[in-house]
Amino acid sequence: MPLLVMKFGGTSVANIDRIRRAAKRVGVEVAKGYDVIVIVSAMAGRTNELVGWVNETSPMYDAREYDAVVSSGENVTAGLMALTLQEMDVPARSWQGWQVPLLTTSAHSAARIEEIPTDNINTKFAEGMKVAVVAGFQGISPEGRITTLGRGGSDTTAVAFAAAFEAERCDIYTDVDGVYTTDPRITDKARKLEKIAFEEMLELASLGAKVLQTRSVELAMRYNVRLRVLSSFEEQSDNAGTLVCAEEDIMESNVVNGIAYSRDEAKMTLISVADRPGIAAAIFSPLSEAGVNVDMIIQNISEEGRTDMTFSCPTDQVARAQKAMHAAKDSGEINFHDLVADTDVAKVSAVGIGMRSQSGVAAKMFETLRDEGINIKVIATSEIKISVLIDRKYMELAVQALHDAFGLDKAA
Repeated sequence: MPLLVMKFGGTSVANIDRIRRAAKRVGVEVAKGYDVIVIVSAMAGRTNELVGWVNETSPMYDAREYDAVVSSGENVTAGLMALTLQEMDVPARSWQGWQVPLLTTSAHSAARIEEIPTDNINTKFAEGMKVAVVAGFQGISPEGRITTLGRGGSDTTAVAFAAAFEAERCDIYTDVDGVYTTDPRITDKARKLEKIAFEEMLELASLGAKVLQTRSVELAMRYNVRLRVLSSFEEQSDNAGTLVCAEEDIMESNVVNGIAYSRDEAKMTLISVADRPGIAAAIFSPLSEAGVNVDMIIQNISEEGRTDMTFSCPTDQVARAQKAMHAAKDSGEINFHDLVADTDVAKVSAVGIGMRSQSGVAAKMFETLRDEGINIKVIATSEIKISVLIDRKYMELAVQALHDAFGLDKAA
């Protein structure tokens, strides 16, 4: 039988009524002749509640027990979804990660999927089961302990199942009806995209768009899993939502397809660092070991053997970065006069596969920001992305201006 993977996020299964609504969508696909693997998140707010209980019980918690607690939310949803489908006379059963089994690494709370054997679930499909309801976000380590995949890990679970079972498609149901050219809360001109390339979606996800978890898009691109992002709260048609697919499946596309932003950015500058071979490694190796996610990097021209080094990182990692840099200075690995942190900045990015073949995108972006009186602090580019750091107070203005400048309210 053809197979679909359908993933329902926390808002889509927030209560029994919403679980019933989601189950009806599953029933429609079963009626079309599909076998279905349903991946469920915990009910909205439940994971935060469980994390809060762990922190209240043991601030210096054992990560293995943390995973045992926080994975329980998905188990509840999976059981309730299976019961609801059974009430609809749809043959269904729930599966926890260890029952599949979804095999992961031992990195508790941030495990990576190693393998998903298909035999157990396929045997049940052959015996007449029509729907396997799988608890997302969780797996089992080589030591036999429950693991979790990190926040948003149910998206990754869904894509991994679609790849392992060679599903026809992976539908991600959430509280938005697709992927937009930018955040509709910032500009009402934001337009829903019918299709978006994997690479564009990966950039948007990593730059702050919260529609899909970054790792799930990476997996989809690697295994060419066709993803569809849909709303669980709207009536569906065959072409509803946004299809995330290979670049060759898109006939026409704008040069820029999306404007992403991130409020929670910080700019850090090491002032007067010795400019010598290996200085970059001496700075960024300690940051990496401290778990600081460095994004943009810029080095000033050297004068008299000294230079300034600037980088960006999430605001909640500033203290960690400061500690790592001062420790490196104390140990003699690096020497600098001062470390300045600016936590009042935002990152705004233009993303589009059309940048590969068309020039002038950077010029238009910079001219647009200039015309709005917005100063650029740091610039970073890739083949299909241009990102800038600006003062946070100008973020929404920058997003609106760039959205208009690139004509994103109009289809290609």
